Amino acid sequence: MSADKLMRSLLQKIATGPELSKDISADEARAGMQLILRQEVDPVQAALFLIALRMKRETDAEVLGVHSALLDAAQHVEVPIDELVEIADPFNGYNRGLPVSPFLPALLAACGVAACGHGVKTAGPKHGITHHKVLRAVGVDVETSMADAAKRIADPGIGWAYVDQSVSNQSLHQLLQLRDLMVKRTCLTTIEVALKPFRARNRTHLVTGYVHKAYPPVYAGLARHADYQSAMIVRGVEGGVVPSLQQPSKIVRCQQGQADQDWRVEPGMVGVRGAAHRAVPLPDVLLIPSENTETLDVDKAALAAAEVGLAALRGEPGPAFDSLIYSGALILTHLRQGSIDECAGRVRQVLRSGAAAARLNAG
Repeated sequence: MSADKLMRSLLQKIATGPELSKDISADEARAGMQLILRQEVDPVQAALFLIALRMKRETDAEVLGVHSALLDAAQHVEVPIDELVEIADPFNGYNRGLPVSPFLPALLAACGVAACGHGVKTAGPKHGITHHKVLRAVGVDVETSMADAAKRIADPGIGWAYVDQSVSNQSLHQLLQLRDLMVKRTCLTTIEVALKPFRARNRTHLVTGYVHKAYPPVYAGLARHADYQSAMIVRGVEGGVVPSLQQPSKIVRCQQGQADQDWRVEPGMVGVRGAAHRAVPLPDVLLIPSENTETLDVDKAALAAAEVGLAALRGEPGPAFDSLIYSGALILTHLRQGSIDECAGRVRQVLRSGAAAARLNAG
C-alpha cells in the first residue's frame, strides 16, 4: 500500500469525530508514525494524525506503536559500563522557576553513578528554560556526537554527558516546528523522554517527571517497552524530576518484572525543612512586562539558572543546593545505594567538597 493510501486509511479510522473514531493497533500506529518520520506524507496529514490520536485519547497500544517508531528512528549506543541513569526532564523546559536538574548528571557522576541528560534547545508549547540552554551557558558542548558523549560517560574521571535530540534522533527533531504550529501537546511530548539513547551493559535507569496522575502508568509502560531496567517517575515541579521543597510528593518506582510501587517522599527526609520556596524562584528582573501579562526572558533565565546551579555545585546554601540534595538522594536511594539519610549525607558531602563542580568542568 502506498504511503498516501495508508495514511488516509488510518485517518479515516481515528479522525471521524467523538463518536465514530476508532482505535488502531500498535502496528498501525507504528506504521503511521514511520511515514511521518520519513516525511512520506504531507505535514497536514502528519499533524492530523497526531492531533486525532490525542483528541480521541491514545490507547496504550497506540502509544507503544508510536514509541516503537521513535525507537526505530533513534540512535542507540551501548556504553561499556555496568550501570547508567538517564535524566529526562520535559523537553519544553521551565518557566516558573530556575531549573537545577541540568546539573544532576554531573552530581551523580561525582557520587559514583554514571549519568546522562537529553533534550532540545527549545520546544513548544512552553518554550521554557531547557537543559540545552543552561548547559550551554556554562560552556558544555550541547551538540556533541553520540560517540563522544558515550566516551564522556564511560570515562571514570567524567562520568556524565548531555546529548541533544538533534543528534540522537534527527527524524523526530525535524518535527519540532510542525509540533509548535499544532500548539497543543501530542503523545510525542510524553514519548520522547523514553528513547534510551545510551545503554549500559547491565542496568539502564530512567528518571523522569510528571504533573497529572494519569501519566505514571504511561511512563512505566514506555520504560518497560524501551527495556529500561527501572524507572523512577517523580511528581516534580513543572513536571520535572525535582520534587517541591515545600510539600510531600509521590514517586512511582518501576522495575522490570515487578509491580509498580508508590513512594511517598517529603523534603524533611533529607533534612530540608521550612523552605521559603518550592523551587529556585525566578528573579523579577527576568520578567518582561507586556499587554496584561509578563513574558520570561528565557535566555537570561538560562544564564541565571547556570549561575545558581554552579553556586550549588560549589556547596553554597539555598534552594538550588537543597533541590540537588533532595533529588540526588532520591535517585541514589532508588538505585539501592543506601538509606535516604545516608544518600542525602553523601550528596551533601560531594557538593560541599567541590567534587560535583569538578565533574561539570571535567574533560
